[in-house]
Amino acid sequence: MLLQPIHHTYPFPFFLVNAAFSEEQCAALEQLFSQDIAWQHRDAAFYRCSLSDVTDIIPATFQAEILARMREITGLPLVNRVLVTAQRMQPGQVIGIHSDRPLLGYEIARLVVQLNRQWQAEHGGVLELFSSPEGEAVFSVNPEYNKAFGFLLHANSYHGVTEVTQQRQTVVFNFWHMANTPELAAHVEALFANLHFSEFPAALNPVASAAESSLPEEVTYLAGTAAIALQRWGYDAVTVVAGYRHSAGLSICDPSDAEAFAAVLLADWVACLYRDSFDLVRWNKLQNALAGMEIFPRLKPTWQLCLPEWKE
Repeated sequence: MLLQPIHHTYPFPFFLVNAAFSEEQCAALEQLFSQDIAWQHRDAAFYRCSLSDVTDIIPATFQAEILARMREITGLPLVNRVLVTAQRMQPGQVIGIHSDRPLLGYEIARLVVQLNRQWQAEHGGVLELFSSPEGEAVFSVNPEYNKAFGFLLHANSYHGVTEVTQQRQTVVFNFWHMANTPELAAHVEALFANLHFSEFPAALNPVASAAESSLPEEVTYLAGTAAIALQRWGYDAVTVVAGYRHSAGLSICDPSDAEAFAAVLLADWVACLYRDSFDLVRWNKLQNALAGMEIFPRLKPTWQLCLPEWKE
């Protein structure tokens, strides 16, 4: 299963497997498209296809085998959660360029398996990869039978599917990073519920006003969100101000106060998750910065979700 993956790094990390599964496994996946399953039809201007959640139909042992191989291939700490979606495109349908960046609680990796017998070039449905949403395709993956395409989701994983002239059948397996789970999403959403910057301590107001007059709005919003996290965790005004300045890029947090240092870095991270998306490189830096440090009581619930210990 998923043997001899061919790895690529441009335009973003992905891999290909030309003979992904056994004939029996492919036949079982093909049967999904002849069963009476509920389809959700998408007919937006750039995203036209039909989708069905088939997770419960796929045997748990098969899912576990794929998950184990994806951990090996990607080297990522993927949790024991797999979502499987059948995707069907009808003649005339197309999927425009998009990135599927991993927002808070979203999956980090996907495996796309093609189930199109006797595919010909005139049938279309080619998966195209892009280095930017405005440029030309820099890599193409034909939807040939039993070919698998796996990739990591991030802000620049731009891809799309050309118009099809014959029905195109695909099964997509979705995988979550241990530090961006739906459980973390619920925790962060609760942390920032009813967010109002009026919660700032008085000591932060002149700092925030000065920053807003000279920095981009997205920077000050991020810094303000980090400050709210520190405020709601019960930290004093000095730490809240330090957190705002750190997230705004105005200063670097002093590591001599271990708890304040950890709190500021963690607040910056959850603000990034809430405002933007899960950034694997940035998460690795956070993990390295806080490695071996004591988990302080008021940070424990957030810390354990953002930096969990890896267990298979």
